[in-house]
Amino acid sequence: MALYSRSGRPRPQSGGFELAAWYFMRFSGVALCVLALTHFSLEHFLFDPSQEDSTWIFNQRWNSLFWRGFDWLLLMMVLLHAFLGMRTVTMDYLQGGRRTLALTSLYLVGVVLFAMGTIVVFVGMPAA
Repeated sequence: MALYSRSGRPRPQSGGFELAAWYFMRFSGVALCVLALTHFSLEHFLFDPSQEDSTWIFNQRWNSLFWRGFDWLLLMMVLLHAFLGMRTVTMDYLQGGRRTLALTSLYLVGVVLFAMGTIVVFVGMPAA
């Protein structure tokens, strides 16, 4: 009797994009744990959340390129991990024209959210 059962998606035998996506999902899951715990620790243990608002984020936290880069990396890892996961589910459960429509919509939403997130983090200015 086996002591454990294998769960999750097996590693693709073919190379290319599917194998890269499979490895990226594992890497991004671990990276998200580290980034999210770091973000949570900084925002809730070092700073008082009741004193923070959008003006504080723009004037204090995002005054440093490091923190803008950290927040952008966290946002992009979440987006990529979520959209690759949705792509996997779509590929598993949809076929034909519905799959094509769903994947096209997914890619379009992903590109729009990527652009919006990048603009907000690197170009955004506080509202007056």
